[in-house]
Parts: sequence; C-alpha cells; structure tokens
Amino acid sequence: MGRLSNIFTFGGAEDRPNRWRRLMGMSFGLVYLFYPVLDVTSGNVSGAKAYWAIASLVAFVAAFIATVLSPKNYGEPGRWTLPLLCLVALMAVVFPFLFGGGWLALPIYVTVVISMALPTRSAVAGILGMGLVVLFDGLVSGADGGTISLLLLQVVTLGILFMSVRNTRVLVNRLHRAQGEVARLAASEERLRIARDLHDLLGHSLSLIVLKSELAGRLAEQGSPRAAGEIRDIESVARLALQEVREAVTGYRQRGLSEELDNARAALDAAGVAVTVRTSGTPLPDALDGLFGWAVREGVTNVVRHAEASRCDINVTFEDGAARLEISDDGRHAGPVEPGSGLTGLTERVEAEGGSVDAGPPAGGGFRLRVLVPAAVESRT
Repeated sequence: MGRLSNIFTFGGAEDRPNRWRRLMGMSFGLVYLFYPVLDVTSGNVSGAKAYWAIASLVAFVAAFIATVLSPKNYGEPGRWTLPLLCLVALMAVVFPFLFGGGWLALPIYVTVVISMALPTRSAVAGILGMGLVVLFDGLVSGADGGTISLLLLQVVTLGILFMSVRNTRVLVNRLHRAQGEVARLAASEERLRIARDLHDLLGHSLSLIVLKSELAGRLAEQGSPRAAGEIRDIESVARLALQEVREAVTGYRQRGLSEELDNARAALDAAGVAVTVRTSGTPLPDALDGLFGWAVREGVTNVVRHAEASRCDINVTFEDGAARLEISDDGRHAGPVEPGSGLTGLTERVEAEGGSVDAGPPAGGGFRLRVLVPAAVESRT
C-alpha cells in the first residue's frame, strides 16, 4: 500500500486542491484494487456473482473518485462529501462480506479518504471505524489472522500518515494566505508612504512656487529685471519637485538636513521672512539626518503657508547623543492647533524612531515645532 501516498496529495501549495493532480494520483493508487479483480479473473468468483462483483467494483471506483474530488479544501468537506463518503464506507463494509477476503483492501481506501477529507476528530473516529470493519469482515470472510493484523496495521498507519499530510497542507495553505496578507499590507503601506512623501514634497515645493510666482508678478509690474530671475527659479523649483516625486515613488529619495535647510532659507526668503539657522554639536547620524530633514521641510512649509510671520528661527542640536530640532516663528496663530496630515505624518515618523513631537504656540506668542529624539533611541538606529 506504499503508493497510496500518491492518491490524496490534493495538488500543490495552492489554496484549492488541484483536481487533475488528484485524478492522476488516484490512477496510480487504484492499481491496488487488483486483488478484487484477481478474484474475478482467477475464477474464485464466477457466474452471475462475477458480474455483480465487476459492477460493484466499478460502482466503488466511481463513488471513490467522486468522494475524493468533492472536498472544498483540506479538512473541509464539500456539499456531497459526507453522503458520498457514507456510500463508499457502506460499500467497503458490504463488499468484502459478499465477495470474499480479496475485497478487504476497500476499507483502507476509505481510511485515506476520511483522513484527508474530514477534520481531525472526525477522521480519528472514521479510522477507528474502518479498523472495526476490517476486523469484522475479515473474521466473517474467513481471512487468516496474519492478513487481518496486516490490514489493521495499514488502516492505522495510513490513517495517521494522511492525517499528517492533510495537516501539513492545511498549514501550508495558511502560510500562503498569510503571505498574501503580508503582501497586501506591504502594498498598502507602500501606498501610504508614497502619499505621505508626495504630500511632504509637493506641499513645500508648490508653496515656494506660489510665493515666487507672486513675487515675479509684482516685479514684472514694476519693470524690474529681477522678474526674469524669479521665473527661472520657479522653473528650477518645478523641475526639482518633479525629480523628487519620481524619487519618492521609487523609494530612492534621501532628504538630508543640510539640503532642507538650504531649501528653507530660499522659501522663507521668498516669503519675506527673516530666517536664522543655528546648529551645534556633532553631525547627526544618517537616520536622524533624514528625519530632521523631513521635520525642517514640514515646519518651514507651515510657516510659509499659515504663519504670516516676519521672522523664523531654526535650531538644531546634537549633544550627548540627544538630537533636538526647534522651529519657531513670530506669526499669528489663533485658537487651538489642529494637526494636519503633514504634522501627523511627521509625528508618526518621529514616534517610529522613539522620539516625540511638540507643536503649538509658546507663552510669548507665535508658533513652535519641537522634535526630540533621545540618545537611547538614536543608538539603536
């Protein structure tokens, strides 16, 4: 019965069993029905009984194939699985009693179907039932004790084997579904990353383009030659924004602090805001350099868009392993602060690194954005 392992491999690692593969497996497994066939061809079963034996064997094979193909999935019976299984089990009980000991192999096939098609508890009960069938039919048909013992051993061992195969395939299917869920979540996370990056990138760049466009318009009305220079700056910013969008989509964009500080100076200058930048301590690690670059971009964009400020101070310190960024302005900020998507995204980035973000109007008025990343967190990045 060794090749019975080919009968119910139920396909590969797909979520649904592969019916064609199961049929191919059964074509090999069914060769072990040659014992009932041998009883007919050798004359042990003759006359009208032989015709009934052939018809019964054909009926068993047809019901057996239908039962194998009926489950929806491993251990999940389909609509017709249980009725067909009852029919096949009834044949396995009756046919050895009617046609002799050569038919005692039928309960073994039923055992394999039960092991692969039913949940564990039901399968165990079915295996025990098929063992009793072999014992009863073997005694009634006059089979010798050695044959009955061998068949009982095959029922138990094949039942346990195919239950293990079924459980393994169930776990493989769950793993594949889990991998699909991980892929779906990764795709969702990537979409969120792109959306967040595009917001941060375009918010700053478009604000700068609007400011420079307004300035270029005023200069053009005055006939100033500086208008042409501002227009060229607008073109440069637009090209840079396009490049940054492409890099953000492909995940290659690295936003350095020094680059963002330069962009901040240009944006604030175009908005007519006096800016002071102070840095102290040692250079930031790469991870914090990119994080603080994002913070500068977001903070300066908010100053340009909403503050109506005349002055902005940017302070960056990194001493004793603790990194701090503070952006403050003297603009007007009435009422409570409602964080927008940009500030929310920045907070998520900082908190992912174990840091904190504090944003709001200080006691002296204006607005202050403070980002702090502790030394212990930095050492892990």
